[in-house]
Amino acid sequence: MLAGEAAAEAARKSSQEAPPAEAPAEPEFPVAGDTSAAAFFDLDNTVMQGAALFHFGRGLYKRHFFHKRDLARFAWQQIYFRLAGENSEHMADVRNSALSIVQGHRVAELMSIGEEIYDEYMAERVWPGTRALAQAHLDAGQKVWLVTAAPVETATIIARRLGLTGALGTVAESVGGVYTGKLVGEPLHGPAKAEAVRALAAAEHLDLSHCAAYSDSANDIPMLSLVGHPYAINPDTRLRKHAREHNWRVRDYRTGRKAVRIGIPAAAAVGALAGGAAAAAALQRRRR
Repeated sequence: MLAGEAAAEAARKSSQEAPPAEAPAEPEFPVAGDTSAAAFFDLDNTVMQGAALFHFGRGLYKRHFFHKRDLARFAWQQIYFRLAGENSEHMADVRNSALSIVQGHRVAELMSIGEEIYDEYMAERVWPGTRALAQAHLDAGQKVWLVTAAPVETATIIARRLGLTGALGTVAESVGGVYTGKLVGEPLHGPAKAEAVRALAAAEHLDLSHCAAYSDSANDIPMLSLVGHPYAINPDTRLRKHAREHNWRVRDYRTGRKAVRIGIPAAAAVGALAGGAAAAAALQRRRR
């Protein structure tokens, strides 16, 4: 066979062969219209850069709620948090600092101030990439909850301002609308988050295997392990290692990678407040 004929024959055969199979497309997620699914987002370093309590403390200092030495303590706690991540001892220090500051103040006063502080210190620190993930769930018709050790009042403000469904957070005791400086139950941290998500899922008739959870901290592995779609967002070293070992998806918005900025719904107050009430009721029923 001449060289030209051989080339033609090879071309003919190759044209008759089936093209190489493409890798199967990744299933669409989140699944639009799946009302048995929801998303649960940690707050600090997942949705927002740094700790919400620190930013709240800055705003209270500006309004003369405490002294410079207290601000220095808050600043050190924030630096430690950014460098070392969460741990139970550090979280207890932050919690005790916050409780001592708000003791004796009215809940309504702190809620009003919290709205101002969000605009001053928090809004610009929301990670656009994480915000886009939350919006994808909302666009699919799913509920989206913050689940955080931060005070439930602060978390509810942030959830409402981001257009989310509601928030689960640590509950500070109040009597007659005034903070006592004590907690109701445990801080919402570590395994307590998983318990709260499980209780809320039961109350909302959710299928956790269809749900997603997002966090930066290995402390939230119990919560992430509950759902069918766990995501490590800006993960600490331990969570990154765990995510790789278990084939969890990882998103890191600290690297400067371009993230799409999207609009934030302006009117979601009713949804966030109703979400907070539903979450509190679910937890209360579970503790009985």
